[in-house]
Amino acid sequence: MIKNWFKNIGPGPLVAAAFIGPGTVTVCTLAGINFGFALLWAMVLSIVATIVLQEMAARLGIISQKGLSEVIRSQISNPLLRIVAILLILSAIVIGNAAYEAGNISGSILGLENLFGRRIVAIGSVNVNMFSVLIGIIAFILLYIGNYKVLEKTLISLVILMSLAFLITAIMTKPDVSEIVKGFFVPKISDDSIFTVIALVGTTVVPYNLFLHASLVKEKWKHKTDLKYAKRDTIIAVVLGGIVSMCIIISAAAIKSFEVNDAADLAAGLEPLFGNYASVFLSVGLFAAGITSAITAPLAAAYVASGCLGWDSHMKSKQFRGVWMFILVLGVLFSSVGFKSIEIIKFAQVANGLLLPVIAGFLVWIMNKSSVLGAYKNSLFQNIIGFIILAITLFLGVKSILKVFNFI
Repeated sequence: MIKNWFKNIGPGPLVAAAFIGPGTVTVCTLAGINFGFALLWAMVLSIVATIVLQEMAARLGIISQKGLSEVIRSQISNPLLRIVAILLILSAIVIGNAAYEAGNISGSILGLENLFGRRIVAIGSVNVNMFSVLIGIIAFILLYIGNYKVLEKTLISLVILMSLAFLITAIMTKPDVSEIVKGFFVPKISDDSIFTVIALVGTTVVPYNLFLHASLVKEKWKHKTDLKYAKRDTIIAVVLGGIVSMCIIISAAAIKSFEVNDAADLAAGLEPLFGNYASVFLSVGLFAAGITSAITAPLAAAYVASGCLGWDSHMKSKQFRGVWMFILVLGVLFSSVGFKSIEIIKFAQVANGLLLPVIAGFLVWIMNKSSVLGAYKNSLFQNIIGFIILAITLFLGVKSILKVFNFI
């Protein structure tokens, strides 16, 4: 029974690994520090939205045996609209992931430095962080092997490690359970918390995960009868990922009168309250969060580029490898020399703010096409939920763009 259950674990944990990166850890940390348990409801909303959209992406991948970008390219008949859609997706996902890759690797470095101290080597006039190089090498080896099963098992192991680390940290803070339940089911939002709510949803409902999921399910499953496994896999993995995010919020809520700007500060803040062990568990979780996202971001970019440009999406093809190598090398370079790619990340935020409602719209549109999905297209209920999520993502997308340009 248990062996059979593990056998049918698919790309779901990889999707969870992708959305729980250092950015998520930082956002959840700030949510806990500034608002306690009050914004846990936003994570519940995010989890529901993520499950609905990721289930659609998984169903599309299994039935069509194609990636999302490939289907979008084939279904848009107008040449001009097709070019605009491809350019939008390529710029937001490929360039955006290149910007965020440095953050993923930097987050993993923070976890290692909290445990082992800094490891800087001077090469000429440039100081290079050796942990960045080490993480880059690990990610390179796993991606270059090009074996889905190896990648799946590695990332599932890291996700389990990350989940246990953050769960143990949260338990050690001995939170008030009644306040946690209240935070889950009593939505509170204020002018001060609106941007944190946007950030919590935006860091969980990730556009590139829709592409990644649709591409990975066809590596795992080939038949319509596998849909039930994919659905269960998606629900379990996304809920697990959401619990990890909630554990970070709960851990951060325990800290009082301590300036916290990122997860490294959270580790330092927990140490005097709960001893070295809390800091160790949090650092291990941060390392796992960083390295899993450092692997999945280049992988997603490669699938998107291959689908948009009509390349072979096999993990060992030259073009596929070329894309993820480009993303990974940029991330290692920027993180190892301490380069702050603020403007590029700002562009990535704008692009993702635009992209999420656009891609959610494309996804809902495609999920209603009988020519692609036949009897497995969306039901009325699935469409209603999809359009509600689409409206929320559109609202959040506009808000995030206005925020970047300081209009609000």
